[in-house]
Amino acid sequence: MIKAHILGYPRVGANRELKVALEAFWKSAPGEEARHEAALEQTARQLRETHWQKQIDAGLAFISVNDFSCYDHVLDHTVLFGATPPRFGFAGRPLQAQDYFALARGNAEQPALEMTKWFDTNYHYLVPELSAETEFSINAHAFLLQIDQALTTGAELKPVLLGPMSWLYLGKSRDAGFDRLILLPALCAQYAALLSELKLRGIAWVQIDEPVLALDLDARWLAAFADAYARIRDHRPKLLLTTYFESVARYVGAVTALPVDGLHIDLVRAPEQLAAWLAALPSHWVLSAGVVDGRNVWRNDLDKTLQLLQPVAQQLGDRLWIAPSCSLLHVPVSLAQELSVDNEIRSWLAFADEKLRELQLLQQALNHGVDSVAAEFQAARKAIASRGASPRVHNESVQQRLQHLPQLSAERSSPFAERRLAQQKRLRLPLLPTTTIGSFPQTADIRASRAAFRRGELSAEDYTLAMQQNIRHAIEQQLALDLDVLVHGEAERNDMVEYFGEQLAGYVFSQYGWVQSYGSRCVKPPIIYGDVHRPLAMTVAEARYAQSLTSKPVKGMLTGPVTMLQWSFVRDDQPRETTALQLALAIRDEVADLQQAGIAIIQIDEPAFREGLPLQQAKWAQYLAWAVRAFKLSASVAEDSTQIHTHMCYSEFNDILPSIAAMDADVITIETSRSAMELLDGFGEFDYPNDIGPGVYDIHSPRVPSVEAMTALLKRAIEVIPVERLWVNPDCGLKTRGWPETIAALQHMVAAARQLRHEKLNHKAA
Repeated sequence: MIKAHILGYPRVGANRELKVALEAFWKSAPGEEARHEAALEQTARQLRETHWQKQIDAGLAFISVNDFSCYDHVLDHTVLFGATPPRFGFAGRPLQAQDYFALARGNAEQPALEMTKWFDTNYHYLVPELSAETEFSINAHAFLLQIDQALTTGAELKPVLLGPMSWLYLGKSRDAGFDRLILLPALCAQYAALLSELKLRGIAWVQIDEPVLALDLDARWLAAFADAYARIRDHRPKLLLTTYFESVARYVGAVTALPVDGLHIDLVRAPEQLAAWLAALPSHWVLSAGVVDGRNVWRNDLDKTLQLLQPVAQQLGDRLWIAPSCSLLHVPVSLAQELSVDNEIRSWLAFADEKLRELQLLQQALNHGVDSVAAEFQAARKAIASRGASPRVHNESVQQRLQHLPQLSAERSSPFAERRLAQQKRLRLPLLPTTTIGSFPQTADIRASRAAFRRGELSAEDYTLAMQQNIRHAIEQQLALDLDVLVHGEAERNDMVEYFGEQLAGYVFSQYGWVQSYGSRCVKPPIIYGDVHRPLAMTVAEARYAQSLTSKPVKGMLTGPVTMLQWSFVRDDQPRETTALQLALAIRDEVADLQQAGIAIIQIDEPAFREGLPLQQAKWAQYLAWAVRAFKLSASVAEDSTQIHTHMCYSEFNDILPSIAAMDADVITIETSRSAMELLDGFGEFDYPNDIGPGVYDIHSPRVPSVEAMTALLKRAIEVIPVERLWVNPDCGLKTRGWPETIAALQHMVAAARQLRHEKLNHKAA
């Protein structure tokens, strides 16, 4: 019989129960910590039991255990193997809850572990901090408690472990030149001990995730896999080596030589790899086929999937397992509560619980014939046909615009040097012009006004007046600070993607479609279901009102097409490039309207530009070509005297600088303060041709940096970038900060710019 299983289930709960419990614990008043910790433990236990019961009810062969985490699974493995950084002082004693969260969030003595994106998803993990001082010791109490709790269900368990090679690869050497692979033997000894303990508990299978096999591994790291798995080959349960997010077929020789008992492959992202694995699969291995999309929200085409699986089932028999492509961590929990979503569109969707049902149906069809699930397959068939034919999905005017794209130039009308002269003449900005990235603090009053408007308790007229009051306040504060280029503050925007998506045709929004980003931070990605276009202007009224309050330039603020794409659930019935170009045309129309309204500076933010890079470098060129084209298409309608800005954050740029230069934004602002301007070195070496605004202070911290600190960073920047092409700005938007710290930090920033401006002008005069 063919088995079905999952690689992991969403953690946060259908109503974000984990978030509520976490934040209550973090906010515990003195003396209340124990009560809130007990409540958190109870919530975690209840969530795990709920998740396991859903898997049992779906008839899965195993329940996945240790896929749950109160913060992050990579951090859990760091703790499990006793690899906490020495700087925290936790060695030699059992970790308490406060210690665990100190690693994730920092404490009064130490900053948190570094956080970064989990491959090319929007989930973030905490980076293991490694050095010659790193020591390992098994700390399996919490892990084994989960195992023992799961054993009480009577179901067969499949514990989930992040493999030793991936944990080590995803870590970061604290000291330059330190070779992380030196730690492999000691780390594998801990894995071997843990696997032996699981065998004693009667566990038959362990899922061991090695997602780094999806990356471009050098020969040393690839060879180290053989060493690592040789060290954990004895006295253990069977191992299902689990890969996802890309093809691993190029490593077929190295992988099939490993002493494991099965392999999971992602056949959603990389269906082309199936043939290679069917040809090379060792005769005793199982093959877990990831055929249900674990990263997107679309209903599975059961007929198509069954057609793929049937010949595999004939070849492998019960050595075929079926599963989602990856953990369901990346999708919302359930459609059951999404009653506000249009019924037709809702029928096209599948969240985690619906994906469990899809697996169950595919398993039954394979084991008992499709006639045993004929009604369910017919319902799926009907939904797939509805989506394919719906006029909601396909818009003729959008298709016609795409057909005429070859005649539409994605280039600005003049080169940067000529545009710069036209912009200087129009804007008359000083040396080292000061600005902010876009948003100002979102106060309780702002959030209350938005919520009241959404509930229908505030009329459109009163809501507009409330937002205009906040815009006026933001302009007045900036004028008092004597900033050179102003923003309207974005009081009306709850989220930089959702705000635009709500005004674009082709988007739909869930009410409860929350997905974990990290810890208690959840996001609710919008869903792009159809051809995207802009029915009406989206930002012009606010920009025009803000500009009417001052003679200084006020930036129009837009989210770029690539970021709109990356931070949404994207339709899977056409190439992502096509959807990106549709978004670009919508943004282009908004740029044209802002320009017509007299807005002289328009910022098109692309913080997710680098996130879209494929995991394998051979595929970069194709992505970068269409991503750059989408940005340029959105901006190329601007006249020479209209200045186009873009903003990027959380990025390493050096390997894609030619593409960033090709975007041809007049000004790029980037996050650099935490790297002490080191990020700028690449721009200097590349001789980046346009203007740059390196962030001079970290907005993620409430700390107000001194004038001297910002001046020092600017002087460091001037060593790399000609002062005539430098702007002065914070790292990112100020939405999450309070007004007092915002004003204080910007006062210091303006003072630093003024001081350096004075020095440079005096030096020039002399």
